[in-house]
Amino acid sequence: METYLNLALVITSVALIVIILLQSRGAGLGVIGGGGDYGGSGFHVRRGIERLFFNITIVLSVIFFLLAILNVVVVG
Repeated sequence: METYLNLALVITSVALIVIILLQSRGAGLGVIGGGGDYGGSGFHVRRGIERLFFNITIVLSVIFFLLAILNVVVVG
């Protein structure tokens, strides 16, 4: 059981890293000072694939958090 939990944690973490890197399009330091390409408003509506990546990121984050808690309970 411990091996399967660790394997699931590794797979989830790699998938989370990949999906975060895929959506890092304009997330440089210039956005902090208002230099982004969003018209300076700081608000951007997600559409299409960008919304899908955002939702996948949320789901993977929740799965990772639950697996980490479960890993502590089972192994700990």
